[in-house]
Amino acid sequence: MTAFRFLHAADLHLDSPLRGLARDPDAPVERIRRATRDALSNLVDLALQERVAFVLLAGDLYDGDWRDWGTGQFLIGQLARLTAAGIRVVAISGNHDAASQITRHLRWPAGAVLLPVDRPATVEWDDLGVAVHGQGFHRRDVAENLAVAYPAPLPGRLNIGLLHTAAGRGGHENYAPCTVEQLSAHGYDYWALGHVHAREVIAERPWIVFPGNLQGRDVNEAGAKGASIVTVRDGAIAGLEHRALDVVRWARVEIDLAGAADEEEALSRLRPALAEALADAQGRLLALRLVLAGTCAAHAALSADPAALREKLRAEAMATAAGQEVWLEDVRLATRAPAAARARDDALGTLLRGIAEAAAPDLLAPLQAYANAMLNRAALRARLGPDHPAVRLAAGELPPDLLDRARALLLARLGEG
Repeated sequence: MTAFRFLHAADLHLDSPLRGLARDPDAPVERIRRATRDALSNLVDLALQERVAFVLLAGDLYDGDWRDWGTGQFLIGQLARLTAAGIRVVAISGNHDAASQITRHLRWPAGAVLLPVDRPATVEWDDLGVAVHGQGFHRRDVAENLAVAYPAPLPGRLNIGLLHTAAGRGGHENYAPCTVEQLSAHGYDYWALGHVHAREVIAERPWIVFPGNLQGRDVNEAGAKGASIVTVRDGAIAGLEHRALDVVRWARVEIDLAGAADEEEALSRLRPALAEALADAQGRLLALRLVLAGTCAAHAALSADPAALREKLRAEAMATAAGQEVWLEDVRLATRAPAAARARDDALGTLLRGIAEAAAPDLLAPLQAYANAMLNRAALRARLGPDHPAVRLAAGELPPDLLDRARALLLARLGEG
């Protein structure tokens, strides 16, 4: 009986740029900046420990053109660790590292292959009875269905298709569009996909798999991230499991404060949710966004001083962590006060109803003018950067969460509830 294993990973996004972290003096900027590299090192360590036969990388190795040679050199160094141990590598480029996006080139080590971008190609290994077919992106916005040109499966081989595509999954640009039905009918045993950052096993006959990205880069990529390790026995896929390889675990935790009488009760509800998020991180650095929601009498106290609230929540997080690393990435206050005051017939009731019902289109023009006036002082615009809410507002974008925060603060200051 012949048996071996291989690793399927995608969307490394090496040295993906960080936005906004430098504004928080408590942000572990260097830890998060290194996270994509450290996750790749973990992938290589896993491959060596498990003695896999080969590693497949399904595109987006980089996050666009390198700022310096170090990004490419780091990848080459990690690939060399694999090939020196006899582990073969096959990779394709995706939309972020398409041939048109990367202007620098480095020679890959012997035993590692980057497939061409102008046509599908096949790598065969007689000793394993494997054929890997694939094609990279020649430009970022590949609109044609690349999979239709992939060769027919080779008889007597375990046929694997390496493809960067959304495969009809929503929330992603529909590059190299294809359907699950098309892939299933092509005759391959395994489709090693990339581009979608959420892990998903779409099908098992044949196997069609997104391993997800190797390392979450912000709170929108929460939860465990890593790669899929695949077991092959007698020329057939015998099993698949996901291995977490991330070094920073992002989490968005919503706390239901409905009916909380005061700030102390709100904090007491926070602690179990914090403990659960820390346990889920399994010793990794936890980058945490807290969302406080629900109608409660505690709303006024929570809204009165956002900076003080953040510091109290940070202290709670650190106390609950008991030595584990945790960074409070953001606090979103989505609580509401009981609406009794809005029913009043006097001027206060009218004002409270107006604030609660204020719509973004009615507020954008005056707020945009105010933001521009403030940002033109002391070159604040350049210092804050393009992602700061005030800069976005000055450009004509009113983020919904900014409006919600302002509304909550005004209602709290006016003593609603």
